[in-house]
Amino acid sequence: MTTTQIQNLPTEMKAWQVTTPGPIDGAESPLAFVTKPVPTPERGEVLVKVLACGVCHTDLHVTEGDLPVHHEHVTPGHEIVGEVVATGPETSRFQLGDRIGIPWLRWTCGVCEFCRSGRENLCPNSLYTGWDHDGGYAEYVTAPEGFSYRIPDQFDNITAAPLLCAGIIGYRAYHRANLPAGGRLGLYGFGGSAHITAQIALDQAWKSTC
Repeated sequence: MTTTQIQNLPTEMKAWQVTTPGPIDGAESPLAFVTKPVPTPERGEVLVKVLACGVCHTDLHVTEGDLPVHHEHVTPGHEIVGEVVATGPETSRFQLGDRIGIPWLRWTCGVCEFCRSGRENLCPNSLYTGWDHDGGYAEYVTAPEGFSYRIPDQFDNITAAPLLCAGIIGYRAYHRANLPAGGRLGLYGFGGSAHITAQIALDQAWKSTC
């Protein structure tokens, strides 16, 4: 049971954390900028130095208390791109220095009917980055390697970050729509997911005409 890490990592880091959930524009901010220990990756986890972290409306729900508190003084942020700087016991997927992405879905049980049928997003035992566990509005964050993604070289950090939530949701919705060639696609609401879905749809429409 050993941890492998890049040498001379700091023991403390800066991070935002939710103090008392409440209006982000209220008299007292629900967020505090604090110093806290750099986390240690547990079995099956990696430690990541955060390079970029997107802003999702769910982070606002966590911060303002629209979602119930799952983890006291949690650090929000779940569209994370970073560099692997340490690997915990029983890890083999990533190497030190790899650039990976950490999404909203942190963990599922793997044994329920949803997990076994490829619908792990419906797992009743699921855990989430920035809600059940500290997220990416910090200098370092840990994540299970099985729920992390290798980031292709063609994406820079800022471009890749929104793909870890809005991109995943948008792509899945587009895929499930099973849009035929020449078909019409309706987008209801127009946040980050719809913005990315529109780009995917336009790209696919262009390819179909080539």
